[in-house]
Amino acid sequence: MKKNNMKTISLGTDHAGYQLKELVKSHLEKKGYQIIDFGTSSEEAVDYADFVIPAAEAVAHGEADLGLVFGGSGNGEAIAANKVRGVRCALCWNVQSALLAKEHNNANVIALGGRMVSDAEALAIVDQWLEASFEGGRHLRRIQKVGDYETGRASRR
Repeated sequence: MKKNNMKTISLGTDHAGYQLKELVKSHLEKKGYQIIDFGTSSEEAVDYADFVIPAAEAVAHGEADLGLVFGGSGNGEAIAANKVRGVRCALCWNVQSALLAKEHNNANVIALGGRMVSDAEALAIVDQWLEASFEGGRHLRRIQKVGDYETGRASRR
């Protein structure tokens, strides 16, 4: 599954994020990452859930190490990805949000809005997120609480 000990990354997008997905895909392939592209494959209108959920499931099931999802704003895509158990998807709009998504939240998927960030900013966001590491510590406890709630192990009010 892995190429040159690099991570496998799943991608999913709707029509509004298609161009950005293609740009990021090319960027990652040049860096040696293996890509699993769940589509879409054009700017023809589609429903984001049909492409984002499979990309998120690939991460949750261990077929991909990380995932990137794209749309116009990235909001719907983040919401859809976060419906998949085991996925922690953060909507990123700059490099600082990407850094914190990994360091504090251990985000295994990020969402980008093709209408919200420039191409250069998108590539910087992706690179920052991929280079960052989870800090653990107090952040681990918080993530575990969310995971416990997700799996029904936490008490509910």
